Amino acid sequence: MQEKIKALAKKYFAEYVAVRHHLHANPELSYQEFETSKFVQGKLTELGIPFEVKATTGVVGLIKGKNPGSRIIALRADMDALPIKEENDIPYKSKNEGVMHACGHDVHTTCLLGAAKILTELKDEWEGTVKLIFQPGEEKNPGGASLMIKDGVLENPAPQAILALHVNTILEVGQLSFRSGKVMASADELYFTVKGKGGHAASPHLFIDPILIASHLIIALQQLISRNNNPFNPSVLSITSFNGGNTTNVVPNEVKLMGTFRAMDETWRFKAHELMRNLTTDLVHSMGGEVDLHIDVGYPCVMNNETVTMNATKNAALYMGEENVSETELRMGAEDFGYYAQQIPACFYRLGTMNKAKGITAGVHTPVFNIDENAIEIGMGMMAWLGSSVKV
Repeated sequence: MQEKIKALAKKYFAEYVAVRHHLHANPELSYQEFETSKFVQGKLTELGIPFEVKATTGVVGLIKGKNPGSRIIALRADMDALPIKEENDIPYKSKNEGVMHACGHDVHTTCLLGAAKILTELKDEWEGTVKLIFQPGEEKNPGGASLMIKDGVLENPAPQAILALHVNTILEVGQLSFRSGKVMASADELYFTVKGKGGHAASPHLFIDPILIASHLIIALQQLISRNNNPFNPSVLSITSFNGGNTTNVVPNEVKLMGTFRAMDETWRFKAHELMRNLTTDLVHSMGGEVDLHIDVGYPCVMNNETVTMNATKNAALYMGEENVSETELRMGAEDFGYYAQQIPACFYRLGTMNKAKGITAGVHTPVFNIDENAIEIGMGMMAWLGSSVKV
């Protein structure tokens, strides 16, 4: 089965490079993936794969092998792009000004479409059912995964496990990585409005200085995290914006702060929310000010199921060779795949796309991101292999 999948991945490689070029040249922002969705639907129709539309632009297809009820595995790809102006000089450069597939979702969608073709061609040679999930809005709250789940993507039929790949720009092409347990962090957005009483900068005794209060608050929040969290439990708080005032001799009435809070543990995550709220209120009030704090609760942490991930890692090593499969590093970045992982056993793994020899080293979310496209042959083959072989 492995060799047949490899042969088909090689056979259809050029076809799916062209698919990736089309997707890359026609990116769409989160929850606006209307043409991308139509394109995916068209490809599934060509393959004779039945599908449903969910969460407006999401697409869910089913491929049935032998004994379709014996195992049901979901494979997921995301379809949205980022609000970035592409700077690559390539024939398939983005045609949509200010929008770019800078996180590799064009690659993910291409690999899943390629896997769908392989699995369809070999459907008499593998057991079970593979559910294809093409989801919108991974890059923006509330996360397309949460919307797809609300719309029943994990029902009728209910997958026993779900897998997804993601490009890795620090892993050489030809390499894959897996990790059991904690993989990526939760991500919450923080919005503070610190209110004081403005006045002439030369008369501090006549006003309540929100800039000074906000400065103390930033330092106190850092101390709160570092002195309440177990140091072996990764967590990050970063204040990324400080806005208040516009001249040298006037203290403003208020200051606005923005930031992000990341955690690898859901219990600590929500305990930290409570601690931040209490500290913020108490500190600002103690200095004579008022404050509004809004915590926009984002994606949960990504937790890979040990059994499914160990099985997927073993199967990947059989397909690629043990020397080409490594352990994924912990990352404080976030992924809405965490929503699926909260519901069913999950495995989120990495596909190497870097090629130092060719100068392909740019990171995701940059205007010059690109991949060594040999990764597409590997990615589509691996998705087909894991979809047809992972035990649950």
